[in-house]
Formats: sequence, structure tokens, C-alpha cells
Amino acid sequence: MPLYDYRCQACGTRFQSRHGFNDPVPSCPACQSANIQRLIMTAPAIARGMLALAGDSRGATKEQLRAKWAEETPRLRKKLVDKLGEDAVNRYAPTLNTSYE
Repeated sequence: MPLYDYRCQACGTRFQSRHGFNDPVPSCPACQSANIQRLIMTAPAIARGMLALAGDSRGATKEQLRAKWAEETPRLRKKLVDKLGEDAVNRYAPTLNTSYE
């Protein structure tokens, strides 16, 4: 079950609660108020393939992103060619044939 962050609108208490997606919002543990706001703290980072960090990941420059794309595209193309064949890659993923150098 996911862990959610909340803030009570009545007393300002911040707390976490682990519950199912469709479960009702819990009441404040400090004042028992039902006036609760869910907080979005951070998004999870995935560090594999094209999602691996380019620059500092939050403020990557266009050049850093282009370099990351140029680094990853040949690997991705090779995997797809090995799995699907050259004809399928040329037909369904023609952008992978572009040279990014």
C-alpha cells in the first residue's frame, strides 16, 4: 500500500498515512479534523535507460539531453534489431535510424 503525506487544514499538522488508493482520507491524528489536504512531496526517479540522469536531472541543458539521447539510441536500436529484426525497426521505428552525432 502506498504512503501518503497529508496536512490538516484546521491545525496545520503534517502526517503520513499508509492506505489503499480507494480508501477514505484519514482524519487528523492531532485534532481529529476531517479537513485534510494531500501533499505531493516528490516524484520518484527511475535511473534506467533513457530515464537515467542527464545533467542534474532537474535542469539538464538541451546539449546534455541531446548527448544522452545520442548515447542511448544506438543501444536501444541494437536491442530492437536483435529482438524484432532490421525490417521491423526500419518500418516501425525509423527515428532510431537517425545519427545524433
